[in-house]
Order: sequence, then structure tokens, then C-alpha cells
Amino acid sequence: MGWLDALQRVSQSPTNPHVPAAPRAFDVADLYRGPLAAPADGPEAGPPLDEKLRQAYFWIVNTAIISPHYDVEFNDGPPQSFVMGDSRSRLTLPSAQSYSSYVLLPLLTFATRRKCLFVGGPGRGKTASALLMGILAGYSVREVRRAMQHGHPQMTVADLLGNPLPADLVAAQSIEDIRISWRSWLGMRVKIIDEYNRIPTRTQSALLTVMGDNYAEILNHVYECPEAAWYLTANDEQGGGTYQVIEALRDRIDVIVQALAFNPRFMTDLLARIEENVRPEEVVPRQIVFTEAEVDRLQDEVRAVPVPTEVARRLEFFASQFEFCEVAAEQFEYKTKDTARLSGIEWHAVTALETGRDRLKDLGCQSRNGLSVRVLTTLLVYAKALAYFRGNRTVELEDLRQVLPFVLHDKLVPDLDAPFFGAAGNAMFRTDRVGWLRRVFDLSCADYDRLNLDADDPVAQLSTEFRRGLNGVTEAETRARLVRIERLIGEWSKGRKLYGHLYDDLLVLKYLHQRYTNYLRWLRTQ
Repeated sequence: MGWLDALQRVSQSPTNPHVPAAPRAFDVADLYRGPLAAPADGPEAGPPLDEKLRQAYFWIVNTAIISPHYDVEFNDGPPQSFVMGDSRSRLTLPSAQSYSSYVLLPLLTFATRRKCLFVGGPGRGKTASALLMGILAGYSVREVRRAMQHGHPQMTVADLLGNPLPADLVAAQSIEDIRISWRSWLGMRVKIIDEYNRIPTRTQSALLTVMGDNYAEILNHVYECPEAAWYLTANDEQGGGTYQVIEALRDRIDVIVQALAFNPRFMTDLLARIEENVRPEEVVPRQIVFTEAEVDRLQDEVRAVPVPTEVARRLEFFASQFEFCEVAAEQFEYKTKDTARLSGIEWHAVTALETGRDRLKDLGCQSRNGLSVRVLTTLLVYAKALAYFRGNRTVELEDLRQVLPFVLHDKLVPDLDAPFFGAAGNAMFRTDRVGWLRRVFDLSCADYDRLNLDADDPVAQLSTEFRRGLNGVTEAETRARLVRIERLIGEWSKGRKLYGHLYDDLLVLKYLHQRYTNYLRWLRTQ
């Protein structure tokens, strides 16, 4: 087999074998679908979309991208582990199929039509990787390259979005008469912004509208953009380019992926590409290119992957660690880090007021902020996408653990002055954001197990009882529920330190108490 033939070879199916699903039971609705309705899983339909996505991954990681790093690790048994060097660095050999985040996360972004930022030094293949994502969507290399937006200090809104037609500017009687020549990239299903941190601030605001709301506007004319996967590149993940990236634009980015260093042991592959004068993006196999309809189905199938209650509950517990700030306000609801941030007071002045809690034990002390609804939504979407990519029927805790560092990479800001980062063995987490986020999630899960919240969670029990509805609940039962809530709060108030997860539970109890109080008042009027 020649080198060019090897470039176009796609991995044989199945790429990640599973126990076959049980045969689908007969459904009477099948009688009404008609003879022309082909089954979605028939041979003429090709491989299932999750299998096609895996084939695309393995083609990219084995052929197109040189020297992948398998940093998203899964195990189906105890992995082999070795300790190396004076710093006791641990090398782990995963016992199950594991992945390179540099290829996996962009593919999950493609499947979910979210927004991915590639970061890393110049020449590490960030733009080339983004280009591959556009080709997977069915565009030619030329189309993707011409549609790619290159950030530069003189970039105007017109450069980004389009221009009014000159003849209309002269002859028009009103703004509505002016036609706009929109840039073609606005209509694409994969959008690439190269070096986005070199775009001027005003142009960034126009880009934010397209990214956040899927439309562009010039002179009161609006162009509705299709839903798309976005890929942005930057040499510095902190946004430090020619222009500082506005906070709202950074917040729209869903995942951050670092381009790791090239391994010189793969120099032979690099040399073969030079001698054959072939670029991988020019020989992408047609079998792994997705149609627009297939990408739509991908989104629907990813959304359908369920998140078990026990996984969602651990995410709830983890998220509750970070927003609480006891000294930020007098009223209970305002005791948050966001209250402190909005006040403009220096962060070190706020932390100096903290008393009583163990700042090394409290996970919330490791960050300067909490997690927004947008971030938690993104985290759930990517956990579903990873489970779907692996061929699983439900999201596992390890799916959530593996995607979490890439979603929270610049969303959860560490407080590098916290005692955790000064503790023995933790100094490397000052620079290793991915490792820190995985560690803090592991610590949160360990705390969850220590508190035995799967078996003993009175707030969950009270919430489940309330979600059953209030129809038929008597006045006596309502009073009994109110008493249970008050007694639980009273027990927790006896000498117990206030931590983030307890703070959120108390707010839930106050919410339930208020709903029952209102319902009791309504009952009295009947």
C-alpha cells in the first residue's frame, strides 16, 4: 500500500466494540410508515453516526495530526502506572480506549455545534486542525480557506460582516433601500476565526452578536446565520493579543484545547509529507464527511443521551462549592463571590475577612468565582457528547470528569494565593489548569462519598416530595412539611461550619418553605 493510499484508509467498523443492543421490539406504528420508509440503521444508511464520528476521529489522530497525546484516559480495569524522575512524575497506561483531547474536543464541538478555542504557540497546527473540521462538514479546502477570518489590528466590522453596495448608497432614499453584500462565511455551518485576539474591540462586539445570537446586522439590515460549529485560534489562552478580548466574547467560548508540543520521534511522518507534497486536508476520505442532515441528526442523538441522577447529583455538589462567600453580604442570598466582584473591592481584601472555615479543606477557597448557568449547560452537553462518542447509552461519571477541565478551563478562575496551591505537591497546579480542575473534581466526589449523600440526602428527599405536586395535599400535611424543613435547618445551625454545598441546600430549604407557606395561605381561602 502506497503512502497516499494509507492516508485515505478509514478504520474498519466497529472502532469501539460494544455488546450488541437488544433487537428492537415490534411497534404497531411501523405498519403506518409505508413501504418507502427505510430503517435508519439499514445497510444503505451507512454506519451509525457515532461510529462515523469515531472513524473520523481515528483517521485524524492516526493519519492527519502527527504525534497525538492521549490525555483523555479511560480504564476498564486497573491501569499500569509508573513513577519516573526526581519529581515522582506518574506515567499511566490506560486499560481502555483513550483519546487525544486535541482531536476529540473539536470533534465533539462539531457534533454539538458549539465553540472551541485552540491555544498554543505558533506553528503547532491550530489552524490546520480547524480546517479539517470544515472539510468534515462537506466544504472543499478552497471554500474553508477563503471563508476563514484572519484577525488583524485593522479589521473593521465591514471586513468581518460585509459592505453596503456603493450604488445603493448614492441612490437610496432610505436605509431600507440599501442592499448589503454579506460575507459568504456567515452562511457556513463551520466558522473559523484565526487569531481572534488580534481583532479590534469594536469588531469583537460585532463578532459577539454573530457567535451569541446567530445574526449579523449592518444599517438595520439583518442576516440570519445558520447554527454552526465555531473554531477560534489564539497563541495565548488568556486573550493577550493585539487587543484584549472582551469578557462577553470569552464567555461564549465553550471549550479550550491546548496544542501540545511536537514529538520529534514522528519526524519520519513529517518528512514523508514533504517528499510526497500531499497535505492531509486535501485527501480527507469521503466516508467520514458529514452531510448537513447528518449533523442535524448528530445534535439530536447527542441531546437524547440521558444523564443518570447519581451523576447529575455529583455535578450539583461540585458546582455548589464555589459561589459562596460568607463575608460578601449581610443578607443570606447575597453571600456570593459575584456580590464581592460587583463591589469592586480587591479580592485579597475579601479573603482577609474570612474566619472560622478551614481554607485548605474548603474547595470553594481555591477559586475566585462560581459557575454560571451557561457553563453548567455546556458541561452537560459535552458530557452527553463524549458518552455518545464512546457508544454509551448513558453518561458515566468518568465522561463528566474527562470533559470538565476543558469546559471550565478559563471559566473557573483559581485563587493562586489559596492555601491549596501552597501545600506540598500542589505547586504544579499553579500552571496545570487541566490537572487542577480534575483534582478539585476528584476531591469534591470524595467529599460527596464521605457525606454519604447518595443514601442520606434530606434536601433531595424534600425536593422530590415537592416535585410530585401539591394537588390533594392537606393543610395538616403542609404544616407537617413546614415543620420538617424548620427542624432540619435548626439541626444544621448548631455549631456547623457554613460551606458552599450547605449554603445552596439552605437556600433550597428556604425556597421550599416559601412555596409551602404560600400554598398554606391559599388553602385557608378555600
